[in-house]
Amino acid sequence: MPRPLGELEDAVMTRVWSWNRPVTVREVLEDLQQERSIAYTTVMTVLDNLHQKGWVRREAEGRAYRYEAVSTRAAYAAALMNDAWSQSDNPAAALVAFFGMMSGEQREALRDAVRIVQVPSPENPDSAPRDGGR
Repeated sequence: MPRPLGELEDAVMTRVWSWNRPVTVREVLEDLQQERSIAYTTVMTVLDNLHQKGWVRREAEGRAYRYEAVSTRAAYAAALMNDAWSQSDNPAAALVAFFGMMSGEQREALRDAVRIVQVPSPENPDSAPRDGGR
């Protein structure tokens, strides 16, 4: 299971995910510098660490690298939720508590997600979405 990203790792990955293309250290640095004072070598180290952890892949371009996300932010969030849920001694109670924290918009998104991934049960073969889950 993934460890949660640190604050700076998350700031870097947010840019990599949002741009959805290979990025350079310089691009990330310049964007981060709009919010904080940060050195090129710090951003380079963070991207190297993210590469070592398997969050980004990199490809050499001259003397530098271009970095690209290995998976999506949604996949990262899902893995964190799954990890937290699996650590509960009462998963059903944890889900009830989690659902209680959700906004109406989040509960609607949950209903949509359940409809998409719903699989037929042996008792009710017609319970699968008619559109193939799309």
